[in-house]
Amino acid sequence: MNFEVFVTCAVTGSGQSHTKSDKVPVTPEEIANASIEAAKAGAAIAHIHVRDPETGAPSRDPKLYKEVVDRVRDSGTDVVLNLTAGMGGDIVTGPSSAPLPLNMEQTDMISAEERLAHVAECLPEICTLDCGTMNFAEADYVMTNTPGMLRDMAARIKDLGVRPEIEVFDAGHLVLAKDLVKEGLIEDPVMVQLCMGIPYGAGNDPLTLMSLVHNMPQDWTFSAFSIGRDQLPYVAMAALAGGNVRVGLEDNIYLERGVLADNRDLVERAVTILKAMNVRLLGPQEVREKLQLKKRG
Repeated sequence: MNFEVFVTCAVTGSGQSHTKSDKVPVTPEEIANASIEAAKAGAAIAHIHVRDPETGAPSRDPKLYKEVVDRVRDSGTDVVLNLTAGMGGDIVTGPSSAPLPLNMEQTDMISAEERLAHVAECLPEICTLDCGTMNFAEADYVMTNTPGMLRDMAARIKDLGVRPEIEVFDAGHLVLAKDLVKEGLIEDPVMVQLCMGIPYGAGNDPLTLMSLVHNMPQDWTFSAFSIGRDQLPYVAMAALAGGNVRVGLEDNIYLERGVLADNRDLVERAVTILKAMNVRLLGPQEVREKLQLKKRG
């Protein structure tokens, strides 16, 4: 059990949730405001993707990230900023009868330097590192992160002085993460996000969660989350497993059956659950000290 927990709010993500809820932030102003509201509700960390303001489609435009980051920093709100670096590793094949050539309209494979361009531009305290390749519940799509790409990205993140949040979707990702640490590409203190219940990844049942937890070094700091209706129950699950918490509209758009949530709602509910468990919430400065983050802006 972890009695001192920090909350991360993943405010928008890169999926199609904006077509299902008008509460999902799309523009840089909306994403920044959502991050600020989440922080005021008790989130120590805001995890940020950006979207095309016109279409809502996921984007990796550094200018959009810069606008979000500047808006949050200029607001004077104290929150740790965590930018995704997951985009730019997408392969979509042709159908099973003819997998090649790739579907180039949907495939987005770019260099490590390009994948981190917005991180270099904004210098957040944290950015993500998706530590492996994975199938999702889509026929021809593969989230592609080769060991070579991840080693290159990890080295660049280290040189930028940004703390990587290692995103683990399955057991093999944790093995690769250990190798990156052993090779000196990721430095202590190590930060891990266990992404549970993602289709064709690690299940979100207690035994699978604890298997991953028991296969991490005890001095690593981890958070855990699940998706959809399991997001809020996982607030308690993550703390009971010894970890920290993530909620937000990236992973779930409902507060309860039939009731759409905004990010503030989800953070407030997480805070209520944790306080009922006699857990003390860590603030942004305590998280910086715990994870040895470099405050920017």
